[in-house]
Amino acid sequence: MDYAILGALIELGVFGLIFGAGLAIAAKKFIVEVDPRVEQIMAILPNANCGACGFPGCSGFAKGVVESKAKPSGCIPGGGATADKIAQVLGVTAEATEPKVAIVKCNGGIRANDKFTYDGIADCRAAQLVGAGFKICSYGCLGLGTCASLCPFGALTMSAENLPINDFEKCTGCGICVQICPTKMLELVPRSKPIFVACNSGDKGAFVRKACSAGCIACSLCQKNCMFDAIHINNNLAKVDYSKCTECGICIEVCPTKAILDKFPKILESHKGIPAALPINAEQTQKLLSEIKEKQKQEAAAKATTKPKVQDSSQA
Repeated sequence: MDYAILGALIELGVFGLIFGAGLAIAAKKFIVEVDPRVEQIMAILPNANCGACGFPGCSGFAKGVVESKAKPSGCIPGGGATADKIAQVLGVTAEATEPKVAIVKCNGGIRANDKFTYDGIADCRAAQLVGAGFKICSYGCLGLGTCASLCPFGALTMSAENLPINDFEKCTGCGICVQICPTKMLELVPRSKPIFVACNSGDKGAFVRKACSAGCIACSLCQKNCMFDAIHINNNLAKVDYSKCTECGICIEVCPTKAILDKFPKILESHKGIPAALPINAEQTQKLLSEIKEKQKQEAAAKATTKPKVQDSSQA
C-alpha cells in the first residue's frame, strides 16, 4: 500500500478521535436538562397545537406550565379533565373554569343584503379589505367560510344560508375562529348558557332594517320585559348578562326580528344542531309573559290614576 495513502488514513483517524472526544465533552458540558414533567404533561395534552393557550404549540405550553409561566387550566381544548391531570403532575390544585363555546352573533346570511357583488378570493379576511366587506351590514358574517376551514377541531360548517354552524359537542372553545373573523361576529360564551343574541350590529334600528331582516333593531322590548334585568341595550345592540339570566325565554318570545336564539340541547336536537328562536319551555314562557303584560297594564293604570290633573287656564 502506498505510504502516502496510509499516512492520510491514520491522520484522518487521529483527527476523528480528537473531534469525537471534543464533541462528547461539549455534549456533557453544555447538556440542557429537560424536566421529566414536561414529557409527562405532553402525554396528557390533546396535542392539537392550536395555540389557544398563547404558547407556540403544546410543547411550549407544557414547558410554560412546568416553569410556572402558565396555569394548569391554560389548555382550553383539554378542559377541566386535562387541567386536573396536569395539576396532579405538578402537585397542585387546578382552578375550576367554566367551559366556553363559540356562538355566531349573526343570523343574517341570505337575509342580509349585499351592497355590491364580490368576485374575489373566497376568504372573509380578503373580502373585508374590499370596501369593508360586500354586505350592507359591516358587522355581520360574510359567509365565505374562513372560520370553518381553519377550525382545527372540525366544529364549524357552513349552512345553506351562508352562515357557520357550530357543533357544540366538537367545539373546545379554543377561540381560533374568534381571532380570525374579520367582523368579530364570533364570541366565546359559557357552554352552559343557552340564550344569546345572534346579531353583532352597532347600527341604529332604521339602518339595520334596510341591511338585514334578522338583525337587532334596538327596540328594547327584550329589556323592558325581562323580569330579571338580564338583558340590556348597549350601543344599539341587546346583550345578555349571563350572571342574571334564568333562561326563561321571554326575550326570545318578544323579539320582533327573532334575533335572540337558543342553543339548549333539546332545541338543537329538534333543529339539526342549529340554534333557533324558541324558548326551552314555550308553554311556561307564554304563561310568564302573560303575567308580565298584566302587571304592566296594572302599573300603567295605577300611574294614570295618580297623575295630577292640569287645570284648564280658561276656567281659572
